[in-house]
Amino acid sequence: MKNIVAGHVPVTAIEFVELALGTPIELWLGVEGESEMERAARLDAARDILADYPDLPDQVSRVAAEAIETFAPDLFNVVPLPSATARRRRPRRSGAAA
Repeated sequence: MKNIVAGHVPVTAIEFVELALGTPIELWLGVEGESEMERAARLDAARDILADYPDLPDQVSRVAAEAIETFAPDLFNVVPLPSATARRRRPRRSGAAA
């Protein structure tokens, strides 16, 4: 089954998020090595977007929750480890004291 967002089929998870949100991830998270001027411009653009779309944080939370719900079996596919007491063997007692 293909995930289609805004008529596009995303190839990667990051592309899926960018298409769903309508903004690049770097706008919110930044990029390594950005200058103070670049950071200020990025944060200014982010503030403008949030001013225009005040419900965007709620939409992001909804998309994240839906993704977790959809992919939870794969995300949380864990195998329980045996407990510490199960791994410890009790010494066998023999003799009169046993």
